[in-house]
Amino acid sequence: MKKVPTGFSKDFLWGGAVAACQIEGAYDVDGRGPSTSDIHAYDKNINRAHIEKEGGGTLEGIKKSLADKESYFPKRHGIDFYHTYKSDLKFMQEMGFKAFRTSISWSRIFPKGDELEPNEAGLKFYDDLIDEIIADGMEPVITMSHYDIPIHLVTEYGGFGNRKMIEFFVRYAKVLLERFKGKVKYWIVCNQVNLVPTVQFGSLGIYDDQAENMEELMYQAVHNQFVAGAKVVELAKEIDPEAIMGTMVADGTFYPATCKPEDVVLTMKKNRMQYYFTDVQLRGEYPVYALRYFQENGIDLKVQPGDEEILKNNPMQFLAISYYYSRIVDSTKNGMTPFEGEQNPYLEPTPWEWRADPLGFYNCLSQYWDRYQVPLMIAENGLGALDKVEEDGSIHDEYRIEYLRQHVKQLKECVKDGVEIIAYLSWGPIDIVSSSSAEMSKRYGYVYVDLDDFGKGSGKRLKKDSFYWYKHVIETNGEEL
Repeated sequence: MKKVPTGFSKDFLWGGAVAACQIEGAYDVDGRGPSTSDIHAYDKNINRAHIEKEGGGTLEGIKKSLADKESYFPKRHGIDFYHTYKSDLKFMQEMGFKAFRTSISWSRIFPKGDELEPNEAGLKFYDDLIDEIIADGMEPVITMSHYDIPIHLVTEYGGFGNRKMIEFFVRYAKVLLERFKGKVKYWIVCNQVNLVPTVQFGSLGIYDDQAENMEELMYQAVHNQFVAGAKVVELAKEIDPEAIMGTMVADGTFYPATCKPEDVVLTMKKNRMQYYFTDVQLRGEYPVYALRYFQENGIDLKVQPGDEEILKNNPMQFLAISYYYSRIVDSTKNGMTPFEGEQNPYLEPTPWEWRADPLGFYNCLSQYWDRYQVPLMIAENGLGALDKVEEDGSIHDEYRIEYLRQHVKQLKECVKDGVEIIAYLSWGPIDIVSSSSAEMSKRYGYVYVDLDDFGKGSGKRLKKDSFYWYKHVIETNGEEL
C-alpha cells in the first residue's frame, strides 16, 4: 500500500518565476526585434479592477503603437534584468531557491520570427543566463513562449491564426532544444495556453479585427498552437530525451454562485471548457464536449491530416499551473465566455479585484490531479500589492507573507492527499512590470525594485520582510510557515 506523505519531498523545488517580457528590458539590444509585449503602453488612468484584455488592439492600432514615440512602454524596459541578472540571481541564491523559472524572448532568437538562422547574440545571452542560474544552485525552468511573439509574425502572418506559425515556432524550439541540451531539464512550451481571449494577443498573436468570427479564429489559433507544441515534444524526444516537456494553464476553476441547478451545471460546463486545453495536450485528443461546443457555435476548426496523430502520440509530460484567485458563476449573468465570472462575496477584494482564495488552490490542484494523474508544477502564485518603503529602507509586507503562507498550507494539504507536485515557483520573486496593467506599482517580489510606473528611480534593490520569511520556508522544506 502507498504511504500517506507527511510533507514535501526532500527534492521538492522551491523557487520563483518571472518572464523575459516583464523583467529583461533591453528591448533594442543585441539584435532583438520588437515583440507583442513591446506595444503595451502604460495608462495611468487604467481601471485596475476591470482589465478585460491585455495589450493588442486592431492591426492599425498595433502599427501606430510601433511608431509611437510619445507613450511609455514599460515592458520594453522591465527592471533591466538583461544587465543585472547576476546580482539579481544572488538574492534568489541567498533565499535558497532550488529552481528559477524564466522565459526566452522569441524575438531575441529570431528578431522577425520567420528567419532561417537564429541571432547568435540572443542565444549567447541565454547561455550566460542559464549558466548563472545553474551556478547559483538552481534548476532552470524555461518557458519557450511567454507573451513575446515577434511582432512581424503578427502584422505579416496574423500570428497563430496562420498555420505557417507552426513551422516558425518549431524551428525556434528546435534551436532552443539543441542549444540548451543538458542544461535545461524542465521546459514549459507555452505560457497559460488557456488564458484566452484575455491575452489572445500576447499568447496567440491575434489582433482584434483579424476575422469576422473572432471566436473561431481564437480556437483555430489554439489548435495550431497545440499542433506546434506536440511537434516540439516529438523533437525533444529526438534531441534531448532527458528533457521534460510541459504545458501550462492559468487556473480557471469556478464555483457556482448558488446551489441552483442552473448555476451548478453552467459552472461545470465552463470548468470543462477550461479542461479542454489540457485534455487535448495531456490526453492527446479533442474531447467530444468541446467538439459539440464548436459545432453548436459555428466554429469550424481546420484540422489537417496528421494533426490528430501528432497530438495523440506526443502528450505533454507535466502540467504547470498559475493560481492567484477564484471567481463564481451566476447563470443569470454569465455565459460560456472563458474566464467570465463574478466576484465571490465571501472573499476580500484587492485593488485589482484578485480575491485571494487559498482553499480554491487546494480545490483546483486536487481536480487537476484527479483528472490527469501527471506531475503538477506551481508555475505562478503570489500577491500583487502596493508596497511602502519605510524611512529606514525596510518594507513590511505581512499581507504578502500571509497570502503565501495560506497557499503553501493548502499546497501541503494536496501533497498529503497524494498529489504529485514537483515545484512551487512563486510569482515573482523580484518586482517586475505587471503583465495585465503594465505598471510597477503592482508589486509581487520578495525584493523591492526602486522604479516607478514610468521607469523613474534608482533601480536599487531592497529586501522585504517576505524575503526572510520565504528563506525560512525553504530552509525548513515547508515545515515552518
